[in-house]
Amino acid sequence: MRKVSFILASMFLMTGVLSACGSSNDNNTGENTGKTNNAASSNTSTNTNTAANTGDNTAAEETPAAKVTISIYYPTPDLVEKRALEDDKIKRFTEKYPNVEIVKSEWQYNPNEIGIKMGANEAPTLFNTYATEGKFLAERGWAADITELFNNYEFKDQMNPILQNQFIIGDKVYGIAQQGYVTGTVVNKKMLTDKGVAVPSFDWTWDDMLNTAKAVAEPKKGISGIAPMGKGNEAGWNWTNFLFEAGGEIQTVDGGKVTAAFNSEAGLKALEFYHKLAWEASAIPKDFALGWGDAVGAFAQGRTAMVIAGPDGPVDQGLNQGGMKPEDILVYPMPAAEKGGKHTGVLGGDFLVINPNASKEEQEMAFNYATFDYFSDKGLESVEESIKQRKTDNKFFIPPVIQYYNDNSEYGQKVKAVYDKYDNVYQYSPEIMSLLDGKPEAQFNTQDYYAAMTNVVQEVFSKKDVDMKAELDAAAKNMQEKFYNTIKVE
Repeated sequence: MRKVSFILASMFLMTGVLSACGSSNDNNTGENTGKTNNAASSNTSTNTNTAANTGDNTAAEETPAAKVTISIYYPTPDLVEKRALEDDKIKRFTEKYPNVEIVKSEWQYNPNEIGIKMGANEAPTLFNTYATEGKFLAERGWAADITELFNNYEFKDQMNPILQNQFIIGDKVYGIAQQGYVTGTVVNKKMLTDKGVAVPSFDWTWDDMLNTAKAVAEPKKGISGIAPMGKGNEAGWNWTNFLFEAGGEIQTVDGGKVTAAFNSEAGLKALEFYHKLAWEASAIPKDFALGWGDAVGAFAQGRTAMVIAGPDGPVDQGLNQGGMKPEDILVYPMPAAEKGGKHTGVLGGDFLVINPNASKEEQEMAFNYATFDYFSDKGLESVEESIKQRKTDNKFFIPPVIQYYNDNSEYGQKVKAVYDKYDNVYQYSPEIMSLLDGKPEAQFNTQDYYAAMTNVVQEVFSKKDVDMKAELDAAAKNMQEKFYNTIKVE
């Protein structure tokens, strides 16, 4: 789920979108105008030879670096501001590396298309993906092993391990963190206030969510108290937060075998809560088949009081498209199953992966491009310019919940100082951040699991007398026989 979703959330982009899930941002930050490791870039960018001495004492001439062409992930046409930032980055990168030609690719990562793209050699040199895909891509040979490039990177120890570690498989590195989130619940405070509904504590529970959603819902007017996603893999992704909060797991790995674990007592408890939202509280939309865009759009349009996602996406749409005010929006952690429990949310993020079919020189330049603005003053300037432009356009700048760098690092403090200068930067409450508890997604076949659970969620939302345990067991059996039984964990 590229869409976005929270800090560790803003683990969402120094600019940027997977949601379930997440949205990919290629606006990065790095020191001295995208300074990269000199050792890693020397072979291509500073490849020079001394001319043979002809006896006339003519000064040696440098041999131009070999021409290198890389294709990179490029934001889609609707992301006008991000395209402008990317164009600026391309301009600065090619000024430093004049031997490199950048080809823009608008292909968005899709687990159902990546195999075809790789087989046809049509995948970009550098492409975006999300947190669930690290092991999947590495095992199929669709992500380059960039361990040497990463280990030679001068800022590797300052990368945020919460994100970066998700693409370190064994002792090898297969991706570069961009930004991330912990899934949370975004609440339209104004809708609650207008209905005279008490605003719950940030340290809330499932009962608080249920009662709040029930109190604010007006089914006859098409207003829902909460809009859980009900179609696409997003539906399974949304529900998994409640599985985690109930203490459940998606799968277990033991003795080299992967076993489905979501049809547990915790899984049933989470499914029963969904059933209550739909049939006891009548709090979900009548047309519950909402994908990420539908649910977030309903929130921005004031047709639902709550939405579950990486916070930056709903906040961005609510402020910049729905005309909401910052004081109208509250970002909550996921509710705890019971008082005193953890506010666990799916930990996701956006990553960049290098095509393993690319040459060594192309891979090196793709890595240099990916990290070009990381930890740089130029990258920071680029972000500040984006904030200023948004202010000129009467728009808000919404940071990612989790950044590629540590928030308490020297660079993190520089970024915060920039944010604090502007009143159009949405700032997440420190209280929220302190409650967030991110849990990584499953290692194996996560998207297939999400799809299987989407079918179960739809059954629960459409049939009041559904046998929830039978539905869970059937989904687990399908995952086990179709996917997990074929996996041999080394």
